[in-house]
Amino acid sequence: QVQLVESGGGLVQAGSSLRLSCTASARTYSTNTMGWFRQAPGKEREFVSAISSPTGNTAYADSVKGRFTISRDNAKNTVYLQMDSLKPEDTGVYYCVAGLRRAATMTEYGYWGQGTQVTVSS
Repeated sequence: QVQLVESGGGLVQAGSSLRLSCTASARTYSTNTMGWFRQAPGKEREFVSAISSPTGNTAYADSVKGRFTISRDNAKNTVYLQMDSLKPEDTGVYYCVAGLRRAATMTEYGYWGQGTQVTVSS
């Protein structure tokens, strides 16, 4: 069983930056893709970004393209999400995910972290 542990959330002002980190307890074929979803209060959970290994191919939601950058360090089993130019609408709980394929649907990811809160004030 793979465990995912997130860190890096917090409260920031609009226009600021945050970097989220997520470390997996093990590296298996089922963690070839790692990424992030988020859930704002009263809204459905939505895809944010994902990155595949070993290709390094990435995917982003349209709402974060050009502002967020995903990367991973395979030696550390860690994925990062650099979030710049944050907006109040980026507020939510951010969940780290791991799965076999890069996709924007929740069902593709078999492993989920507990979530880390990101709050962006206006």
